[in-house]
Amino acid sequence: MLGKLLLGIVFSLGAPLGLFAQERHYVSYGGTAGFQATVWAMKDLGTFEKYGLNGDVVLVGGSARQIQGVLGGSTDFAQVDITAVVAANLKGADLVMVGGTLNRIPFSMVTQPEIREPNQLRGKKIGVVNFGGANEYAVLAALNEWGIPSSSATIMPAGGAATRLTAMSAKVLDATVLSPPETIKAEKLGLRILLHLSELKTAFPMNVMIVRRPYLEKNRDVVKRMMKAHSDAVYQLKHDKKKGIAVLQKRLLQRETDVIQGTYDYYTPKFEFPPRVNREGAAATAKFVMDRVTTGKASIDISKLLDESIVDELEKEGFFKTLAR
Repeated sequence: MLGKLLLGIVFSLGAPLGLFAQERHYVSYGGTAGFQATVWAMKDLGTFEKYGLNGDVVLVGGSARQIQGVLGGSTDFAQVDITAVVAANLKGADLVMVGGTLNRIPFSMVTQPEIREPNQLRGKKIGVVNFGGANEYAVLAALNEWGIPSSSATIMPAGGAATRLTAMSAKVLDATVLSPPETIKAEKLGLRILLHLSELKTAFPMNVMIVRRPYLEKNRDVVKRMMKAHSDAVYQLKHDKKKGIAVLQKRLLQRETDVIQGTYDYYTPKFEFPPRVNREGAAATAKFVMDRVTTGKASIDISKLLDESIVDELEKEGFFKTLAR
C-alpha cells in the first residue's frame, strides 16, 4: 500500500479536482517502444476521464517488475506480453488477461548488411534482451518458420534495444530483433531489415492487459470502464493520424518526423479493435514458456488465463459499433 500511496503523490499533480475523491487507478507499461502507444493514448487522449476513471499510466521497466507491481497492489493493471503472464501463473500468481491490443510479433530481424537471407544466420550471434521472454520467442519462431534449427545459431542475452543497436553498430552482434523507432535508426546506420516478424504466420499476444483475478471479481465495473477507455484510445489511434502522431511525439521524445511517421505507420494497422487476444497464439506461447520454465512437466489452462467476458459484454452492448459511428 505504501507503494500505491507514493505513486498517488507523484502522479496526482495536475489531475482535475473533481477526480480527487475517486480511487486512483494505475496502468503500467514496460518500455518506450511504439507498441506501448495503446496505453499512452488513454492518458494523452483523455479516455480515462471520458469513462469516469481517475487513471494514469506509469513506466515500470521490465515485465517482471510490472508483474510484481500488480501482485503487490502498487498498480491495478499492466500491459505486458503473454510470456510474463504465463511464467508468473506457473509460479502461483492469479493473473488474468482481460483483453489485448497487439497479436503480432512487433519486432524485425535486423542483421549486418552482408546477411541477405535467413540461411546466412547459421553460425551467427543473435542478441536478445534475455532468455524466456518475447525477444527469444520471436527469434525462435522466425528460425522455426525458416527451417533453421535454433542450435545452429548462438542466441545470447545482450541487453535492451538501445544497447543491442549499439552492439550491432560495433559489429559485436550479427543480428538482433528490434522494433520502431529503433529499426528506423538501424536502417540509417546501414543495417539490414531482413524481415518484419509481424509477417510470420505465428500469432503472438504482445500487448495484453492484465489484472489479478480477485480484483476482476471485486471491481468488475472498474475493469469494464478501463477496457472502454483502452478500446476508445485504440480506435482513436487507428483512425485519427494527427492524434496518434501527437501521442508518439510526446512519449518517444523524437524530433525526427520520419521516425515518428514510420513508427505510426508500422504499428497502428496492427492494433486490435476490438481488443481481443488471439487464443491460438496464446496457447502456442504458453507451451513455449512451459517448456522453458518447467521443461514440459506442467500445463496451464488458457481458458483460466484469459477472461474476455468484459469484451464480450461490450460487443453485445454495441459499444464498439458506437465508437465506430
